[in-house]
Amino acid sequence: MRTNEALDCLPDMAVFARVAAAGSFSAAARELGLTPSAVSRQVARLEGVLRVRLLERTTRRLRLTEAGHAAFARCQALESCAREVLALAGHHADVPSGLVCMSAPKAYGRQRLHPLVPSFLAAHPQVDVQLVITDRTVDLFTEHIDVAVRITDAPPPGLAGRPLEPVEHVVCASPAYLAQRGLPEHPRDLALHDCLPLGEDERDRHWRFERPGGGAGGAGGAGGGGPAESAVVKVRGRYVANHSEVRCEAALGGLGIASLPGFTAQAALAAGTLVRVLPGWRHTTAYSGTAWLLYPPNRFLPARVRAWIDHVAQGLAAQPA
Repeated sequence: MRTNEALDCLPDMAVFARVAAAGSFSAAARELGLTPSAVSRQVARLEGVLRVRLLERTTRRLRLTEAGHAAFARCQALESCAREVLALAGHHADVPSGLVCMSAPKAYGRQRLHPLVPSFLAAHPQVDVQLVITDRTVDLFTEHIDVAVRITDAPPPGLAGRPLEPVEHVVCASPAYLAQRGLPEHPRDLALHDCLPLGEDERDRHWRFERPGGGAGGAGGAGGGGPAESAVVKVRGRYVANHSEVRCEAALGGLGIASLPGFTAQAALAAGTLVRVLPGWRHTTAYSGTAWLLYPPNRFLPARVRAWIDHVAQGLAAQPA
């Protein structure tokens, strides 16, 4: 039997199962909303394909043949599987369940996404979350990742995306350090200070800055209005750490001037335990830009993935960095 022929028989198999269960063509026809003659033709068509009689027809009742009994059991299972598939689709459309796997850069995943997990798990008891913390660019199609966060100005083609929030880097130090070593007035002054770079690449020691033209500088800024300017300074320091929370703690301890994601430094800046350095300049790094939530373009995203995406977007909006 050809595959297409088997698929064509599926409706006839479902009708046969209903006839066998109901015990008559007329009863099955009422359940199916068909005429008895239409039901009879479908059963006859199935018998023709199988080349075997499934029902013994008498004037008073129907009786399953030996082949009919075997076919009935399998056709009933087929109908049951169809109901289970439909129930599965409805379940996934309405009730989020299953595993959501998400990758995110180290600092962003730890400090911005991890705090959102407990409330999500409480709101969706049938969903599990796996957070893959890595600065490596993952392949969503081959690594079974549902959603990934990347910090970039231009999301890659071939993926659907939702912008979450801007991510800037700030240069900051403790008041005690600045009182002892002085406040830099220009990026080039950083070369005379102890700095706390990321250190994963030689480029991490070359800090880049931009200053828009015509802007007014503030205390410790770049001065008054003037032409746009950019600067690159090679920094040095006795302590290098590739974890933003570690660099933040080092800066709080007076070990130097740190380059930190804004969300890492936010609480300390608000408390005054860290002070922003060169506020009139924009500090740009490979990790600056917009945090994008990326996922494969799929018109029918699983409910668990949609729920997680909405939760992350709403949670970050309520806690701006």
